Amino acid sequence: MGPCSRILFHGKNMGCFNFISSAKFDHVVSKISSNLGKNRNFSRYPDGVLGFSQIKNSKIGPNCVQESRILVDLISRGLGSFRCNSTSVETRVNENSFERIYVQGGLNVKPLVDVIDKDENVVGRDEEDRVGFEVEEKNDDGVSVNFDEGEVVVSSGRVESEAEKEAWKLLREAVVSYCGSPVGTLAANDPGEKLPLNYDQVFIRDFVPSALAFLLKGEGEIVRNFLLHTLQLQSWEKTVDCYSPGQGLMPASFKVRTVPLDENKYEEVLDPDFGESAIGRVAPVDSGLWWIILLRAYGKITGDYALQERVDVQTGIKLILNLCLSDGFDMFPSLLVTDGSCMIDRRMGIHGHPLEIQSLFYSALRCSREMLTLDDGSKNLVRAINNRLSALSFHIREYYWVDIKKINEIYRYKTEEYSTTATNKFNIYPEQIPNWLMDWIPEEGGYLIGNLQPAHMDFRFFTLGNLWSIVSSLGTPKQNNSILNMIDAKWDDLVGNMPMKICYPALEFEEWRIITGSDPKNTPWSYHNGGSWPTLLWQFTLACIKMGRTELAWKAVDLAEKKLPADHWPEYYDTRNGKFIGKQSRLYQTWTIAGFLTSKMLLENPERASLLFWDEDYDLLDICVCGLSNSGRKRCSRFAARSQILV
Repeated sequence: MGPCSRILFHGKNMGCFNFISSAKFDHVVSKISSNLGKNRNFSRYPDGVLGFSQIKNSKIGPNCVQESRILVDLISRGLGSFRCNSTSVETRVNENSFERIYVQGGLNVKPLVDVIDKDENVVGRDEEDRVGFEVEEKNDDGVSVNFDEGEVVVSSGRVESEAEKEAWKLLREAVVSYCGSPVGTLAANDPGEKLPLNYDQVFIRDFVPSALAFLLKGEGEIVRNFLLHTLQLQSWEKTVDCYSPGQGLMPASFKVRTVPLDENKYEEVLDPDFGESAIGRVAPVDSGLWWIILLRAYGKITGDYALQERVDVQTGIKLILNLCLSDGFDMFPSLLVTDGSCMIDRRMGIHGHPLEIQSLFYSALRCSREMLTLDDGSKNLVRAINNRLSALSFHIREYYWVDIKKINEIYRYKTEEYSTTATNKFNIYPEQIPNWLMDWIPEEGGYLIGNLQPAHMDFRFFTLGNLWSIVSSLGTPKQNNSILNMIDAKWDDLVGNMPMKICYPALEFEEWRIITGSDPKNTPWSYHNGGSWPTLLWQFTLACIKMGRTELAWKAVDLAEKKLPADHWPEYYDTRNGKFIGKQSRLYQTWTIAGFLTSKMLLENPERASLLFWDEDYDLLDICVCGLSNSGRKRCSRFAARSQILV
């Protein structure tokens, strides 16, 4: 076999193509497809990954392929007449006024045809983030396609396991389309389920692992559509009783409905839920935070930074931030929320300042600071973000952290202290330290507690909040390592037979009756009350990669891969060790499937994980302002906040 060219998928961006002949390119594509299909060792990717279907089916103009989703560099002696130019095209949306772009919600939400389709061919700002195909000459055996004088060989890399193949099949079957375009994935897609409740909707929170799986696979269209359509639903006229949600609130979920117009005519509409239909009627605080986090991830992975620069998207970010940063009666930098406003969306005693919301809030603030376009209108907002970030990081690191040393300090607290120099600032009574914690906390390791309020510390370990504190660098580097050390030391309790416990320990007996209201679904060691949720696997994987502890992630992924396909991908597992499928667990739960796939892809390509987490921001410590002295507020960066890096 003569010299050949190997096509390697390596990038993340979009672009245009220049052709001498569209017929010749069609010939290349058909040859590649034909030969790939004959090779049993080639793991076939859908057309959307390599972009051939979009290219082949697009209207080819003199300068570029209008509907392509990726940038392809095919530079080879075998494709002598084929060349590709990376062309930056200014998005048309910036030419329009905000009133023409940003449409407030309503039941008859129209498809974003003009918004979505007109700025597809935008090249990202970083050359290294480009999507493309790297061409190298090499003598090798493989799948070859003869074209003119050269041969093209496509390398598939690692062969997918049977579990991964099944997971991808199920994930694609869960995709929801709106007006012919993919816009999200169903929460669960169990064909045997007779009462889907709201599991047949697209949840912002649930879609995040699905979005990351598609992005890491090279399929960004569904994520882009999701971000824009959910943005169009922001702010809604529906009410709970007589009150409207705050401006900027994102819905918890939405459903595509078909409504009749005239005789034999129908129209698809997006019908969102802001909590007015949810169990407990609680508005989702975390939806807007996840939306901002996903927006940043989309730009980082695809290189399509033009999306976040659009007028409507910038306005959407600002509306969410204004809602979260608005002044109120609260004196803490942490975000005050009601029970059931996050992943734990039932009564579980997490009202106040739960760790999960604080870690997501911190991440969303850091994302927004990266993505906001600096102008006269955003300077004050960026300043407010910086101030909140520094105060929030100090507050969580100082007051939420517990290890054996801190618990012993709390054990000896004096109470009823009055002054700005008080040690026990929140009047925590030592009797609040539960007996289980004294026996359970390891000598090495620690964690961030679940909640802090006046005269109350919730010492439960909440997995999502701790993992996302690692990912976002809300905790110090030493604290982040200590959290993973504790998970390792308490593996049987927090992982057991299925990663991972949503919280530990479970509420039991009289405590369960009082705090949950005798919730029949949140019985001890089930659902939100100590159940095991496989979707937390991808966040655990991301945290482990960041801290260089990939062996822990592989150990957890191997556990999940053995059980999940056999158990039909459940929503959650029950019992203290996660041995049994949850008593009310939905099967074929999409974020279980997507969390597994995302974990595998992150571990196979850990360099991609670096696009999804944050390193320590030392500049924030220089602007930290806290009330630490008799004279009131003073700059504490060099005395307190910066010292937290070392403890």
